[in-house]
Amino acid sequence: MSTIPWELTFSQIQKMLLAEVENRIPSQEPEHFTLELTAENSQFIRFNHGRVRQSGSVVNAELTLTLVDDHRTVYGSFPFTGDLETDGDLMMAVLKDLRQDLPQLPVDPHLVIPEGAEISRSIFTGHLLSPDDILDGILPIVETTDLVGLYAGGSLIRAYTDSAGKFHWFSTESFTFDYSLFAVTGQAVKGTFAGSHWIQSDYESNLMTAMQQLQQINQPPIRIPKGQHRTYFAPAAVAEILGLFSWGGVSHASIQQGGSALASLYRGESHWSEQFNLKENFTPGLVPRFNELGETAPMELTLISAGRMVNSLICSRSAREYGVESNGAALGEYLRSPEVGTGKMAATDILKTLGTGLYVSNLHYLNWSDRPTARFTGMTRYACFWVEGGEIVAPIHNLRFDESLYRCFSPEQLISVTEFQEFIPEVSTYGHRQLGGVWVPGMVIDNFTYTL
Repeated sequence: MSTIPWELTFSQIQKMLLAEVENRIPSQEPEHFTLELTAENSQFIRFNHGRVRQSGSVVNAELTLTLVDDHRTVYGSFPFTGDLETDGDLMMAVLKDLRQDLPQLPVDPHLVIPEGAEISRSIFTGHLLSPDDILDGILPIVETTDLVGLYAGGSLIRAYTDSAGKFHWFSTESFTFDYSLFAVTGQAVKGTFAGSHWIQSDYESNLMTAMQQLQQINQPPIRIPKGQHRTYFAPAAVAEILGLFSWGGVSHASIQQGGSALASLYRGESHWSEQFNLKENFTPGLVPRFNELGETAPMELTLISAGRMVNSLICSRSAREYGVESNGAALGEYLRSPEVGTGKMAATDILKTLGTGLYVSNLHYLNWSDRPTARFTGMTRYACFWVEGGEIVAPIHNLRFDESLYRCFSPEQLISVTEFQEFIPEVSTYGHRQLGGVWVPGMVIDNFTYTL
């Protein structure tokens, strides 16, 4: 993105907005604004049957202007070109529309006014494959394999400023390669490889692990009866379960409003195994610490310690409404940079610890089935196996499950947690490439309930 003066123009737009709101008629109450930037310069390559099916690059940027006035708020978005004259004209047109719309909106009793003047600038450089080297890096190892996938890599920017004087700039260089390998039976193994530095040997090791699983699923799957089975959930499967925590789980507002699945844990009425630990950890620099109001979250915030919930995510709106202190959470009070702590189980001991049961690589279609009791449902997916006596027997037909977090993470049922973590990236590209991901271990859980 160095060819476009994003940061300089963003700073100049801030000054234009400050001058505009300061020059209002003196008798009028002061306006406030926030301005957010989302930008990227990305290379995309789509693969099918181990061949390139689509390739292209995207340079895209968008500004979102939020106007705050008379206890009301309204926002609008517009393209950001990096040309001050063009962007200034667009900004003034949007501001005019917002000023016309704002009086029609209801008063917001928990409106948060921008304040403070924090300034931060975080730039993380990576070592990515050049566009000319991507194919040579990815394809040779899978040239005889039916691979389907999407490579996305390049620069990402998030920035924030407001009428109080805050200014945050975050940029990073990263890549994700989200892929599946298909067997002749039609079953598939799913994998991801992501980071800020492409290391060819790590990529090849990642692919070799997936190709070994491909050999294991290259036989007819067996049907497993419904009921309760001891299950090993690989990190990718644990990541899917963790995603539910952002749907009315760790949010302070959801807890106070009675919509949180973890309310009983928060109140201390229940507890999980001491092996379960969860925190927000911004140390890796995968996502910005500032939120939509320019507030900075702590570098680390423990949410669940030794199975007991010690903190919830609190944004400024919730802080105002419920009389508590904000911890810089996003307005949606969802997980932004979560990490589940490791345990003591070595990778070589997974099958032995599992004994007889299910090895689940991935899950999908997860949702709450009964939120007050933290019951959730979903299905197994991709390379999942039946294991007997610590040995893989055969792949399985997919199963539907319905279980409670309070049961599966209880001291009785959470048997063991791996001593290693894996980074499971956010691979969504809807609208723009998403940032971040989750750090999670694998887990052996006893008597997990499968219903179909």
